[in-house]
Amino acid sequence: MIALGSDHAAADLRRIVRDYLDENGYDYTDCGTDEAPSDYPVIAEKVCRMIQRGEADTGILLCGTGIGMCMAAGKLHGIRAAVCSETYSAKFTRLHNDANVLCMGARVVGPGLAAEILHAFLDTDFEGGRHQRRIDMIAELEKKPE
Repeated sequence: MIALGSDHAAADLRRIVRDYLDENGYDYTDCGTDEAPSDYPVIAEKVCRMIQRGEADTGILLCGTGIGMCMAAGKLHGIRAAVCSETYSAKFTRLHNDANVLCMGARVVGPGLAAEILHAFLDTDFEGGRHQRRIDMIAELEKKPE
């Protein structure tokens, strides 16, 4: 299951992503929004809480640049979010970093590139092996007091 969300700046891209997910047979929940103005941290939290509760395996977050969504998502325990504006990063953030949230910017990527990024991210599995040690280290960072 994929949890999908956007702020108002990326509502059009969210519709394109929904079409891609429908056409490719992905199961997803649309967490909105089409409301303007909207606050991206609220949407990021909705999507990431679904992952934390086990209601979704993956999240897709969209805003103007993808950066704000990624910053908000990264504050939540167990979330490994990555902003991707091209396919190489989308593939390797899954392959090596086991990212569970893809962030994209509606003002950065067009519809065709967004579909290619989605394909690279969603069709790549975590490689594990030597990379698991680093994922475990990231998880330990979440436990360290300030």
